[in-house]
Amino acid sequence: MTAAPPAALAAAAPYARKTGWQLLRTNRDFRALFGAQVVSLGGDWFATVALLGIVGELSSKPGLAKGLIFVAQSLPAFVVTPLAGPIADRYDRRKVMLVVCAIQAVAALGFLGIGPGRLWIAYLCQSALTALGAFFGPASQAAVANLVEPEDLPTAMSTLGATWGAMLAVGASVGGIFTKFFGRNASFVADAASFGVAAVFLLLIRRSTRAVPAGSGPRPRMRPIHDTREGLVLARGDRRLRALLPSKAGSGLSAGVVGVLTVLAVKKFDAGDGGTGLLLGARGVGVVLGPLVAGRMGGDRNISRILRMCAIGSLAYGVFYIGVAAAPSIVLAAVFVLLAHLGGGAQWMLSTLGLTLATPDEYRGRILSADFALVTLTMSISFVLAGVITDLWGASTAVLVFAAVSLVWGLFYLRLTAKLRDDHDTEHGAFSRSDR
Repeated sequence: MTAAPPAALAAAAPYARKTGWQLLRTNRDFRALFGAQVVSLGGDWFATVALLGIVGELSSKPGLAKGLIFVAQSLPAFVVTPLAGPIADRYDRRKVMLVVCAIQAVAALGFLGIGPGRLWIAYLCQSALTALGAFFGPASQAAVANLVEPEDLPTAMSTLGATWGAMLAVGASVGGIFTKFFGRNASFVADAASFGVAAVFLLLIRRSTRAVPAGSGPRPRMRPIHDTREGLVLARGDRRLRALLPSKAGSGLSAGVVGVLTVLAVKKFDAGDGGTGLLLGARGVGVVLGPLVAGRMGGDRNISRILRMCAIGSLAYGVFYIGVAAAPSIVLAAVFVLLAHLGGGAQWMLSTLGLTLATPDEYRGRILSADFALVTLTMSISFVLAGVITDLWGASTAVLVFAAVSLVWGLFYLRLTAKLRDDHDTEHGAFSRSDR
């Protein structure tokens, strides 16, 4: 299937691409979307530290119990994908995000009901938040290309990618301290309030979040299976999409190591919620720097560079997590976690940028939603296995296992994409239709 080039690739007059700060200062609509993401993600990570702490205390198998929290933060997104993608392509994406924020605020308050014998509430509410977030994510990502100039899209994507990591770093670190002094329920209330503040930011967006062709409009009824199939047909017929879609999914196979960090902080380093916040915060710093570095080194339309850097990111992730397993102190472990997620953050941002550039606007929500579904499925499997391995053989062994998985995937992805990279390098072209 051949589609018209997306708007992000349209020819433009010579233009000096803005820095992230300049883009935020001059583009009100992007600034509003950025603000909504900052507040919402910050609240989420505030709550995650408290949630992992209470689940670990109430369960007789803390490794598996905490791993299942990360499953609840990923698997429900896979289930709702057939609806999330078509909705992001069919309806006003800003309105979709507003509705999601309102319902998420209610779901977050459900955490207040967690207690002895009521551990299921933690998984139920987290699953609800994740399922709702699966509607927000594709709508937000698909909207970006319509809120900024085509030349500013790489900067916008790297800025938003860094925001996720920044809020993980700030939210997890401050959340650990906040929880220690004010209690876990206060963190849950702060999470609920963050969704309300995010909705206020979204109300400030004035530019259309969809590029609807003239004379067309939403179909009279939802056809999720048909709409999803259309997106898959597009992906099957495009070499670039076939190369990019496995990137996150493969990296998700080693994501279970993140769930092990909470056990590592408590069992190996005896650092409690504060230690959990430190390691998750270090992860966030890495995810902040990764997209920013990638934006400088490979944040353009060169598919060969994007694919190569995605593989290198997975390799770096594996190498530095070996360092985490061997670290004698939590401070040194945090340094290695930061370095590992420098690679992981770069890989995530670049694969999303590549998909955004390669996909026409009318399909973008479905392709990005499918990408998210694939990675949430592999992450869920990884989190369960990580919990089981941790409880059987210890946290350090689990870290080494998933570090090895990341190294194997990085090498395999280099091989998988070699033909497309070689063809592109031979043609010396930009990210264009000749890549198909």
